[in-house]
Amino acid sequence: MMLHLQAKPNARHNQLLPGPAGRWTVRLAAPPQDGKANAVLVAFLAEVFGVAKSNVQLLSGHTAPFKKLEITGISEEEGAAVLARYTVA
Repeated sequence: MMLHLQAKPNARHNQLLPGPAGRWTVRLAAPPQDGKANAVLVAFLAEVFGVAKSNVQLLSGHTAPFKKLEITGISEEEGAAVLARYTVA
């Protein structure tokens, strides 16, 4: 599944939040230096979706706040169900 999100480093804790136009926001408890925030992002999303870190690949946005990721080992339906848990009703 493909996931488009905005990463916000230097947060108190990792958090996944729904945003406008189907884009998600991820607050990360890591600084945006030397790829630390990207490493935390990959580990956090692997945990959220219940897949191995090797199944989460950052495709674009390595140095930008807007990122595109591919998550393998999970179907679109399973991914949508996981994201639905984070959607505020």
